[in-house]
Amino acid sequence: MKPTRGRDLVALAAFAAAVTWILVRSFYGSLPPVSVFAGASLYPVAAIELILAFVIRSRVDEHRIGADRHQLHPITAARAVALAKASSLVGAASAGVWFGLLVYLLPERSSVDAAQQDTAGTLVGLIGGILLVAAAMWLEHCCKTPDEPPDEPAM
Repeated sequence: MKPTRGRDLVALAAFAAAVTWILVRSFYGSLPPVSVFAGASLYPVAAIELILAFVIRSRVDEHRIGADRHQLHPITAARAVALAKASSLVGAASAGVWFGLLVYLLPERSSVDAAQQDTAGTLVGLIGGILLVAAAMWLEHCCKTPDEPPDEPAM
């Protein structure tokens, strides 16, 4: 499995932002207000992934990888990588959606009261998406196998 590329995440976020901006531009008047807690669900996921990354990193650094109860099972590391890859995509798409909404709201703040009220919730969501991407990328990095020392040449 190849590492997640940052440019893929940026492209996904840009696409989500463009689509969101187009849709919000057309339908903003019929959307419900954006609560400050709307994007807050991303924060606990990012925190869990960050904690998991530090646990996995410590076990990999201490060479505690194996099937024993106190070791990191290789399947667990593979599952963590899958979680990290999925979370980075979700975080990038979420950040793009929140950014697209924010791009629409910022110019409208001076003339539309709802736009000013929705800005705080939009910023919370945008930051949550960025934090989720960062935590997922860190988790994926921590799941890399340690570098093996080169084999001794046979005599």
